[in-house]
Amino acid sequence: QVQLVESGGGLVQAGETLTLSCASSGGTFTGDAMGWFRQTPGKEREFVAAIRRTGVSSNRPYYADSVKGRFTISKDNIKNTVSLQMNSLKPEDTAIYYCTVRQYWSVQYYNKDQYTSWGQGTQVTVSS
Repeated sequence: QVQLVESGGGLVQAGETLTLSCASSGGTFTGDAMGWFRQTPGKEREFVAAIRRTGVSSNRPYYADSVKGRFTISKDNIKNTVSLQMNSLKPEDTAIYYCTVRQYWSVQYYNKDQYTSWGQGTQVTVSS
């Protein structure tokens, strides 16, 4: 079974940049949808960004409105990684960030319940 491992979290000040990476251990990414979600205590896990791994639209990213224009999702099908570059970070971006994959791409790329594999999460803390 593919296991996902996130890295790159940490503590930064508002306005700074962090880049998260997600690698697959134990095998190749087999899912066609790759995404990032985040969660804060007491709240639902929320969609951040997604990208399709293969196909004609595989380079088109999708973002939550709250991060559009600041975050960039990218993938490397050879290295089997997916990354999230987070620019102009805000205190409200503070959360545990999770990498995830699902087998098939869907227009509901924002729906966490349709993703099947998750990483353990990496903490991102943005101070004001």
